[in-house]
Amino acid sequence: MAKAKGKPENFDNPPSKELTDQLSFRVTKEMKEEVKAQDDPPQFCRDAIQKALDEKKGRQQ
Repeated sequence: MAKAKGKPENFDNPPSKELTDQLSFRVTKEMKEEVKAQDDPPQFCRDAIQKALDEKKGRQQ
């Protein structure tokens, strides 16, 4: 079975946007444990970051 790595159709991601870049940052041990406990930790992080970016964009308009 092939890995889902970087294929947009394997995520809740529009097909026109490829998941090619990586982002890393430091978190507390507790945050890491909570994120890892999610059903799909990478998608959870993408959704959380996108939500924060959308909210920030909305406040700036």
